[in-house]
Amino acid sequence: MMLALAAAALGLSTGVLAQDAASAAASAVVEAASAAASAPEAAASAAPAAAAPVPNKGDTAFITIATALVVLMTIPGLALFYGGLVRSKNMLSVLMQVFVIFALISVLWVVYGYSLTFTAGNPFFGTLDKLFLKGVTPDSLGATFSKGVYLPELTFVAFQSTFAAITVALIVGAFAERMKFAAVLAFAVLWFTFSYIPVAHMVWYWDGPDAITDAKSLEAVTANAGFMWAKGALDFAGGTVVHINAAIAGLVGAFMVGKRIGYGRESMAPHSLTLTMVGASLLWVGWFGFNAGSNLEANGVAALAFLNTIVATAAATLSWAAAEALMKGKASMLGAASGAVAGLVAITPACGFVGVGGALVIGLLAGVVCLWGVNGLKRMLGADDSLDVFGIHGVGGILGALLTGVFASPSLGGLGACDYIENKCGVFPGIGAQVWIQAQGVIYTVLISGIVAFIAFKIVDMTIGLRVPEEAEREGLDISSHGETAYHN
Repeated sequence: MMLALAAAALGLSTGVLAQDAASAAASAVVEAASAAASAPEAAASAAPAAAAPVPNKGDTAFITIATALVVLMTIPGLALFYGGLVRSKNMLSVLMQVFVIFALISVLWVVYGYSLTFTAGNPFFGTLDKLFLKGVTPDSLGATFSKGVYLPELTFVAFQSTFAAITVALIVGAFAERMKFAAVLAFAVLWFTFSYIPVAHMVWYWDGPDAITDAKSLEAVTANAGFMWAKGALDFAGGTVVHINAAIAGLVGAFMVGKRIGYGRESMAPHSLTLTMVGASLLWVGWFGFNAGSNLEANGVAALAFLNTIVATAAATLSWAAAEALMKGKASMLGAASGAVAGLVAITPACGFVGVGGALVIGLLAGVVCLWGVNGLKRMLGADDSLDVFGIHGVGGILGALLTGVFASPSLGGLGACDYIENKCGVFPGIGAQVWIQAQGVIYTVLISGIVAFIAFKIVDMTIGLRVPEEAEREGLDISSHGETAYHN
């Protein structure tokens, strides 16, 4: 009996255990299936989110250095170049004008200049959306010319501020040695606001390649771009925006301020060609930041712009010196320095669009044509353009802008324009068509700068007065305007 009860108990226990085992197995299967079903969701949640765009560190370093080089172009480069060309009694006045204009425009640029130039408004002006750089932070990104490649927007702001500053500073060479310091600064504010800003917006503003998507074509982006950019004008680093723009304002100023006392009768030779040569050399060095930096990326096009800046400048130096030797029997240091600047000016709009052969031709022509600009053309115009701002920057800028339309042609070794939908260069409408587009850019720049300069000089003349008194001019602006002198005997 006891054995029977034990056997029954053992069978019951075995059945319970078997049932428990089956139940556990079933639960394990359900849990495994559930885990398998949720695996994709877990994997998806564990996968990292798409990386946020960040600035390219190499390009950022490149443009930071380029910005510093453009500062070097202006102070001390342009200041010493101009300073050496005036008489010793006006040396400090020119240094002061260039130095303070650089500071003044740097401030105005961050207050409203950047916003009006590089925001989407209309084809001629941007908006005040970024007044005082509102919304521009260390995390803000600025587009380059390639999709998905960025700079810190603050780097772009700084780089472009140096272009604005040197453009306004260039103008003072045309009326050096006779204009009131306060009048120079007042004119600088007016002309910067109503000439530099709209011309820069017209030529350089667009939304960038990242604005072009499957739903937004290049045509749609172009409709929101600057007036001349939308027309297809090529200006790599500022032939119209900087050089022609400043030169026309300087020529208008030379006429409106009037000739220096004793002009044509007294010697007004440069007081220190040594300083002029140093200034020209600093301009040449700084210009690499100006031209190569305008590519906004450290790549092959920047290398092309860099090399073209060497080649064109060297060719212009040689052609000016050779032509001067043929005309006068001697090649001068002043001529060599002027030729270098002429080559730098002429290659500026073309440097990233033309091949090295094109740069060589542009430089050779610039030296000869600008030599005529500061001699024959200057006599024809009859203006006392003290430091030949129009003869070099105006003539060289116009020449370079037009020749860009020729040598940018792929058939002549150029890169053509760029198709930002396909992200490739080599698109070109033909030499005749592109030269006409370039000529329109020149015409618009001449008209805007000339009209704005005339009105600005008139306003300043009626309020402050343009010119220092005769006795102050004879004494020299160093003493009469600033109470100090560059040299002590």
